[in-house]
Amino acid sequence: MTTLEELKARRAKIAVVGLGYVGLPLAVALARHFSVIGFDISQKRVDELAAGRDRTGEVDAKGLSCATVAYTCDPARLKEAAVVIVAVPTPIDLHRAPDLTPVIAASRTVGANLAQGAVVVYESTVYPGLTEEVCMPLLEQHSGLTCGRDFFVGYSPERINPGDKAHTLETIVKVVAGQNQATSDLLAGVYGSVVRAGIYRASSIKVAEAAKVIENTQRDLNIALMNELAMIFDRMGIDTVEVLEAAGSKWNFLPFRPGLVGGHCIGVDPYYLTFKAQALGFAPRVILAGRAINDGMGRFIAQACIKGLIDGGVLVKGARVGILGFTFKENVPDLRNTRVIDVVAELADYGISVLVHDPMADGDEARHEYGIELCALSELRGLDALILAVPHAQYQELGLSELRGWYRDPATPLLLDVKGRFSQAEAGAAGFRLWRL
Repeated sequence: MTTLEELKARRAKIAVVGLGYVGLPLAVALARHFSVIGFDISQKRVDELAAGRDRTGEVDAKGLSCATVAYTCDPARLKEAAVVIVAVPTPIDLHRAPDLTPVIAASRTVGANLAQGAVVVYESTVYPGLTEEVCMPLLEQHSGLTCGRDFFVGYSPERINPGDKAHTLETIVKVVAGQNQATSDLLAGVYGSVVRAGIYRASSIKVAEAAKVIENTQRDLNIALMNELAMIFDRMGIDTVEVLEAAGSKWNFLPFRPGLVGGHCIGVDPYYLTFKAQALGFAPRVILAGRAINDGMGRFIAQACIKGLIDGGVLVKGARVGILGFTFKENVPDLRNTRVIDVVAELADYGISVLVHDPMADGDEARHEYGIELCALSELRGLDALILAVPHAQYQELGLSELRGWYRDPATPLLLDVKGRFSQAEAGAAGFRLWRL
């Protein structure tokens, strides 16, 4: 095993496998202190990074230009690395079961190009035990080496929050775990070189894996509670945002809000935990109940829109509904697991013409992944209803007076505000029928 001093002296290299939302910021940060190889299977991704452009928006042009990362698609370059960090996605399939394809493929590639004495550390979110039960045997099989003697493994879960410029890699405590003390020490030193917030050493790889997966499970359940409350209050004719603001006046009330729960973390990670629990013969009820609630929110929002159209005397079939925002959260271009598609699908089932606009989303990706043709902002005219689904910064400049001109009948325009940007008072004063989640 190499030493931290050798890495700092750049006599040994670090490789980051997977240059997405997690891997790229990590590679750029590490390159300030170490010699770094950035590996990705996408030639398009490697080319754009080499040209100084990051379409995810996580690293700006200045940060890329200053980074001395050697970007490559050549897996043979991994043989140069003494430390290999795997930061590939871990999605779910259509049956909501863990899709291990990326992490298995990465393990095979790393294993086939693994140097003697190297340390392989995984950042991908997995269920407890996966690193040692799935990844480690693959590394052994494809390298011909023995783990614990010829190479070593560790785990350090990613905590990147896409689009968040305050809570970044450097400002979030980093959990690390190694299969032995020496591996843990090395990982603590490597990550400690870039993470100012400090290092937390987990007692085992399984503990670190479990800690990561419950971080997002906890958030998922808290949001599910807010979503269920929103559905209850909707039947009561009470504005949920106003209720939460009132309850939030108590010091220990947690500031969660209802909403669409998508993306590659909160909407996915709980299924990794429930999958493992079910494999062990345990039937998780609370976690899956929360998932069911959150997965159904798109339909609930669409149904609220349909009821609003009917209340306004609008014929549902053939109605025109505009949707602002299609990515999984505000101010990021990531379309993975966006739940806005559930709103679109439910409205389309009723024969409604749905027009979707998103200034951050890639049109080709939206078309390929979801069959959605994104429209121009100027096309959102003659509407019967408008849904503000994802409040990107670009939408903050849109005032109610401007929005009113987008409607077929501007007398009593229907606006559904998923994230509660507008207040009932200002919307009412502007003549809108406002629905907030």
